[in-house]
Amino acid sequence: MKTISRRVFHKSSLVGAAVLTAPSIAVMSSVFPLRLGAPVFAEWETAEQWTAVVKEQGYGAAYCPIGPEASEKTVTEYEKAAREADIIIAEVGAWSNPISPDDVERKKALEKCITHLALADRIGANCCVNVSGSRGEEWAGHHKDNLTPATFDLIIETTRKIIDAVKPTRTFFTLETMPWAYPDSVDSYVKLYKAIDRKKFAVHMDPVNLVNSPQRYYSNAALIRDFFKQLGAHIKSCHAKDILLQQNLTTHLDEVLPGAGALDYGVYLSELAKIGHVPLMIEHLNTEEEYRQAAENIRKTAHKMNIQIK
Repeated sequence: MKTISRRVFHKSSLVGAAVLTAPSIAVMSSVFPLRLGAPVFAEWETAEQWTAVVKEQGYGAAYCPIGPEASEKTVTEYEKAAREADIIIAEVGAWSNPISPDDVERKKALEKCITHLALADRIGANCCVNVSGSRGEEWAGHHKDNLTPATFDLIIETTRKIIDAVKPTRTFFTLETMPWAYPDSVDSYVKLYKAIDRKKFAVHMDPVNLVNSPQRYYSNAALIRDFFKQLGAHIKSCHAKDILLQQNLTTHLDEVLPGAGALDYGVYLSELAKIGHVPLMIEHLNTEEEYRQAAENIRKTAHKMNIQIK
């Protein structure tokens, strides 16, 4: 069995990996070790072989390795193997557009969210995650109607419908932050969290997706701190990537691997270390070597901050 790839809708723009730095945070002792994870590039046939691959890469967290069609026996085997190997299954991706204006696509996406949330509950993953969607043709793309009161209300209705259909007991449904769709800011996430009003709705953290302007780019440390201050208690999984503002005549931000951009990983890791057992999952890279370099950069910064990584 091969690993299931995470979604890729932005093409990574990679530059030479630099060691992550933490200019705005003093060295600290973490309360909790961080759980780092990423896709793995290997073949396996059994749950035990899968956990061996994950541990061999030095990860203490993993993306869910099976799909919703898996039998109860298979789900049980993978859950047991992960628990015995001390691996947290961070998230089940339900990448789709449940607010699509196209009826067929919307219904298909709703069913995907429901089946994947059910899988997350069956296997004991920290969360099931999706973007809120888009009112345009591109499933996660920008559109003039995305950031409107009507779409905000539609997201509330849709998210409630997904959670109520599954009634999860062990996991949570979460929405990933996006630069052009709700939740697009700390404040909009707080507002959305309160409005959805479901105990099994929680928070997914991706600071890069919140950096959508030069202002946020150069103040991303404060942005990260504010996010953890207001929503940290509800975060179930986080993504690790980086962002780079290009010297163009118009604002052009590229997603790059951790260590090749301006995201303040010192702040990010130190805030994450305060809450414990919330996985940090590397994503959107193309090769095993890129993931290895990204993980090495994150570990170097964690070491400088006296933060343990499992």
